[in-house]
Amino acid sequence: MKYVLVTGGVVSGLGKGVTASSIGVLLKACGLRVTCIKIDPYLNTDAGTMSPFEHGEVFVLDDGGEVDLDLGNYERFMDIKLTRDNNITTGKIYQSVIDKERKGDYLGKTVQVVPHITDEIQDWIERVAMIPVDGKEGPADVCVIELGGTIDIESMPFIEALGQFSYRVGPGNFCLIHVSLVPVLNVVGEQKTKPTQHSVRGLRGQGLTPNILACRSTVALDDNVKGKLSQFCHVPEQNIITLYDVPNIWHIPLLLRDQKAHEAIFKVLNLQGTTKEPLLKEWTSRAEICDGLHEPVRIAMVGKYTGLSDAYLSILK
Repeated sequence: MKYVLVTGGVVSGLGKGVTASSIGVLLKACGLRVTCIKIDPYLNTDAGTMSPFEHGEVFVLDDGGEVDLDLGNYERFMDIKLTRDNNITTGKIYQSVIDKERKGDYLGKTVQVVPHITDEIQDWIERVAMIPVDGKEGPADVCVIELGGTIDIESMPFIEALGQFSYRVGPGNFCLIHVSLVPVLNVVGEQKTKPTQHSVRGLRGQGLTPNILACRSTVALDDNVKGKLSQFCHVPEQNIITLYDVPNIWHIPLLLRDQKAHEAIFKVLNLQGTTKEPLLKEWTSRAEICDGLHEPVRIAMVGKYTGLSDAYLSILK
């Protein structure tokens, strides 16, 4: 099993969910079987009791699991059927560890964040990654893991666990993609790399080193900006990808393909020569159709939580 971890830095809401989904689409187009896990570092057991005003849409899976809206993105993009266990929350992990402690599974040991919580996270990832989600028998080839939010105090147990996990599975089986913001100052029109530099430095200080940088910006990165990021973030220039603003989300897998993101991932995961070239014909035609739609159509939607666009994301997308 190969693992691709997607993390985010600087600010939340950069589009990590769509990025992770698009990476899954790209890997699937290369002939690999893909599954996904979303990690949410909040203490709620699931998203079922959370206000859509605060958290956005609660997506309901086939098994009745009430989960984060990103799992809806995964299902729509990759045409897979996930389970409630594909959404890991801090609440689920702590509840599982406390239940084991009450049953005496730890044989009287002092239960701590390290190693008990971190081991539970790693075991959960390994167990869920083996569940087939595409209707075929046997486990997938690659598991895409998205770490929700930004790298802060809430994520610490997960970052520690994922650092240990990367060592546990070995360097040829783990690829870290860090999604970060490269803002463009309107006054001077210059792309600023300092926020990304700080984000990567913080991530490396916590034991995780990015293999690939996915930079969110309004426009494509200049070559000198890529060179600067490569120098200060210790990431090869060919592994720095720009996720610039596009007319619709169908363009994002094409954007990743055109920048050879799949080749960078395969190089890290030692999968070179074992896959086919991603054509993505359906995605190209889908993007072209959406680009050609200019006539506005008004559709009335009656809802309770219309104050936040993310509250009805599945309908809007």
